[in-house]
Amino acid sequence: MFADKSIITGYLNSIKYTVIGTVFSVAMIYLSAYPLSVCDLPGRKYISIFFIITMYFGGGLMPTYLTVRDTGLIDSVWAMFIPGGVAVGNMIIVRNFFEHSIPREMIEAAEMDGCSKWTTFIKIVVPLSKSIMAVMVVFSMVAYWNDWFTALIYLPGKENAPLPLILRNILIKSSASASQAGMISGGYAELSKLTEMIKFSSVIVAALPMLMIYPFVQKYFEKGMMAGAVKG
Repeated sequence: MFADKSIITGYLNSIKYTVIGTVFSVAMIYLSAYPLSVCDLPGRKYISIFFIITMYFGGGLMPTYLTVRDTGLIDSVWAMFIPGGVAVGNMIIVRNFFEHSIPREMIEAAEMDGCSKWTTFIKIVVPLSKSIMAVMVVFSMVAYWNDWFTALIYLPGKENAPLPLILRNILIKSSASASQAGMISGGYAELSKLTEMIKFSSVIVAALPMLMIYPFVQKYFEKGMMAGAVKG
């Protein structure tokens, strides 16, 4: 696998996309979830419906591509983040956490002491929501690390390809070589075995960083998921 020098480039690109995308997505989720958790927000019901509609209906690949193209994001790394910046399902989990796990009295007390909405959000809400933040970080990291289709559509240059896309191309090439060898000579069995080895190796290469990071945030995972669940 590492005989191909593009693997290192793919690793660096995936790390860049994962770090930037995770920070961007978590920030957007928090900035959209917190206002919707405030009961007296004007139009709260209709704004929530607006978000939920996007979970069930979408324009499809071609309209989305045309929108990204017309905004000048083709062959730009921002095409990896902006079109899907807010994961609505994750936003609903965070909104429920804010509603049920952070006492409104504490927020009201901070505002009575002179804190602005922004100061209350930064100094009260964010520190009290570290557990659900850890869950969102894990979700976003896994999503961005495994995302190859977005790069395939919006990033035509090989120098910007993330690791999953490079591994996919290597696997396709090895499978094609095995098929050609089977038609030309009797070396199909060996190349087929090599293809399987590359396939299994690619799984380990792609999953190893996530396997190394997960133990450090695992302790927050269950707590955050239970706290963000719908209370009935």
